[in-house]
Amino acid sequence: MKNSILISGITIADAINQSFVGDILIEDGKISRVAEKIDAQADSYVDAIGKNWTAFPGFIDIHIHGAAGHDTMDATPEALAGLAGALPKEGTTSFLATTMTQTDSAISAALQNIEKFQAQDGQAEMLGVHLEGPFISDKRAGAQPIEHIIEPSLTQFQNWQKLSGNQIRLLTIAPETTNGLAVIKSLTDEGIIASIGHSDATFEEVQAAVRSGASHVTHLYNQMSPFHHRNPGVVGAALVEESLTVEVIADFIHSHASSVELAFRQKGAKRLILITDAMRAKGLPPGVYDLGGQDVQVTDKDARLADGTLAGSILTMEKAVQNVQSLTGCSLNELVAMTSANAAKDLKLSNKGKIQVDLDADIAILDNSFTVQMTICKGTIAYQKECQK
Repeated sequence: MKNSILISGITIADAINQSFVGDILIEDGKISRVAEKIDAQADSYVDAIGKNWTAFPGFIDIHIHGAAGHDTMDATPEALAGLAGALPKEGTTSFLATTMTQTDSAISAALQNIEKFQAQDGQAEMLGVHLEGPFISDKRAGAQPIEHIIEPSLTQFQNWQKLSGNQIRLLTIAPETTNGLAVIKSLTDEGIIASIGHSDATFEEVQAAVRSGASHVTHLYNQMSPFHHRNPGVVGAALVEESLTVEVIADFIHSHASSVELAFRQKGAKRLILITDAMRAKGLPPGVYDLGGQDVQVTDKDARLADGTLAGSILTMEKAVQNVQSLTGCSLNELVAMTSANAAKDLKLSNKGKIQVDLDADIAILDNSFTVQMTICKGTIAYQKECQK
């Protein structure tokens, strides 16, 4: 049985209901009570009275390749364990291990490794796989190796899905490619999220993808046909198609701050998900790092290939929250929606995205500057900021 934790005097945030100051009791990895005042014995106590701390449902990063020197494509247990162990520091309690465009053998190895992985106590939970490529457009490859891009194939996908233990939850695909719409329809019929990304599609082709079941857009603005007033492209369709939920990398490098604000104003918090799209250099000093066999020059701000192409990010979810809140002045409810509730809903996770009785005790505790003070993963304190008072 996991240790019990009593959190007292903390603001409790939710995507829908009004925030309130109260107590949270955690027992055996689950939230057992939420009330204005709880009198109970516990193994550990978190006294938040007078500290202006807020308890958020743990952040869910549905698009992350790596961190702390590890990458999903390393295809080793140590890589996934290292990634899962690094994420609680930024408030992330669960994630989709994200692959990239590579050879069949490289993707297969990564998926076989994922099939065997199980997070340990104090690590972020791996919820499944985000397969980013290789069913994408060679015109919008970005840092995805163009030589490994292939046409969408349901047979190929099903083989990868089997290798993963049926853990592929989200697929990034360019709908305008040969077989693109057919694959989208087949996968969405099976409950897999089809996300439009690395795509040169026209506005009308995106509409056709939506009719086929596409419901998501991978890193809005980046590596997709841009908006033009006579040819709105993927960007225009993403902003006006109400059924599409969009990912945003809010580092203000992948997209100008005003573009992030536009996405927030147009889509609203209910249709926007903050992601990091981070690569292995996140949390490490500047230098040269590997991404899919390509050298990436990492500074203290960004990660780029030799030709200047952005190659993922070094963004944390903590920083994404700070950036978006400062930019938009959004509410706690809206931050919960964009960091956990929307992802939980899209992934059909009834046990996450809320601080509610009987749900997983995944909680990120932030101060009033939105700095992570503590992260609890399934009832285990996975991260605690030093020198707390």
